[in-house]
Amino acid sequence: MPKRILEGDVVSDKMDKTITVLVERRYKHPVYKKYIKRTDKYAAHDEGNAFKIGDRVQIEECRPISKRKTWKVITAGAVVAKSPKKAPAKAKVDSVKEEKPAAKKETKKKAASKKKGEDK
Repeated sequence: MPKRILEGDVVSDKMDKTITVLVERRYKHPVYKKYIKRTDKYAAHDEGNAFKIGDRVQIEECRPISKRKTWKVITAGAVVAKSPKKAPAKAKVDSVKEEKPAAKKETKKKAASKKKGEDK
């Protein structure tokens, strides 16, 4: 029988030789026909303590190693890194705003009240 292989992100590496992997799956709802995200957490065997939080890994079904641990890590995928927000881009936007001349906009009510004052 072939062994199942799942892919997910490491969310905990605090245990010795064990990591917790969060696997996300999508399926179509039978009645509403919309896609729903479901997540499951698996305890996977990591013999060399090589994987850290945030790593993308593949896990494979194996014989029971402990009460909860029936998966082992086979490969590491690409690491998804979040890029920090760019501060210089924000500074450019501020400098562009300062370059524009500050023109006061008059509303229709203010303009009408000024005309009434001039008529008197």
